[in-house]
Amino acid sequence: MGDRYVESSLVNRGCWNRLKQVMSRAEGGEEVTVGYLGGSITMGSVATRQELCYAYLSHLWWKETFPQAKVNFVNAGIGATTSQFGVARAAQDLLPARPDVVFVEFSVNDDNTGHFQETYEGLIRRLWKSETAPALVLLHNAFYDDGRSAEEIHSALGRYYDLPCVSFKNSVYAKVAAGEVYGPDITPDNLHPNDRGHEMLADTVKWFLGQVWADASRQESQTPFPEKPLTKNRYEGSVRLRNEELAPVRIEGFTPDRTVQNHITEIFRHGWTASQKGACIECDVDAACLAVQFRRSMHKPAPSATVTVDGEKAAVLNGEFDETWGDLLELQTVYESEAPGPHHVSIELTETHPDDAVPFYLVSLITA
Repeated sequence: MGDRYVESSLVNRGCWNRLKQVMSRAEGGEEVTVGYLGGSITMGSVATRQELCYAYLSHLWWKETFPQAKVNFVNAGIGATTSQFGVARAAQDLLPARPDVVFVEFSVNDDNTGHFQETYEGLIRRLWKSETAPALVLLHNAFYDDGRSAEEIHSALGRYYDLPCVSFKNSVYAKVAAGEVYGPDITPDNLHPNDRGHEMLADTVKWFLGQVWADASRQESQTPFPEKPLTKNRYEGSVRLRNEELAPVRIEGFTPDRTVQNHITEIFRHGWTASQKGACIECDVDAACLAVQFRRSMHKPAPSATVTVDGEKAAVLNGEFDETWGDLLELQTVYESEAPGPHHVSIELTETHPDDAVPFYLVSLITA
């Protein structure tokens, strides 16, 4: 990979103090944990095996640079998910591992909108203020056909919080756009990198870490954390409610799923299923924002449900998915207000078919 592309990947230097502290500990032989939180690219989609995805490959930099340290690797990537889900699940899927460094990757999953800038800011604030005070590095992927991504809104937050921002759009995609790399050689679908593509992403991250390590002897003060958020910041305290956490005030026709979830990528677990029209689940929550997580299935026909909030129709949850790569874990925002308050939520099966291929699967309710 040409140096000019790699060097241009650092779209915001940010403060390196926390990263340098972790590197100093690793140099001294201490145990460190490197975590990744993101979507399908972080999860390793299209890589022929997990050890060839960019997250695993780039975490090896720590092992190679500090062989005297014990380096733990945590991959909390889940395909087709956004930072809105990321902030709600970080407390269960990542933070229990007590990460010292977290790489955040949602720039091709989030849309380039104010809504996702707000959810992404909530994630940044939640991770930064978590118990282990991890160093954060923001990673920005892009589509390989036209370069679109949410890097604009994500990197704006990186600058606001003085965090390192590494742009794969400026490194890997730039080589494709310049004709120096043939796109199909590194991605089969203009989005997910193959083994070669993952290696190029990993090389970019390793280059950045090498820059920090080369500068580690230079003292660097920690930038004060901005107490005032850039957005309304209603999502920092997001909570995911599945059947263990949610106590419905009424439930008819919905059956709790008690199947054991062995890995976070087993996404249709601990929710509720229903097949009969009229099945209903109701609950009372206190929140400013509400979202419903449910399954959209490529197997058709499939049932749909209607959500009401405080007696008003809020959304229709279409259980059918038009793609063929698999079932989608859909997250649909159904209510937003300026301040938290009590709300009554009802989810009712309103469309079924005699030959439904699958039941309706309600995964969780997310409050913020």
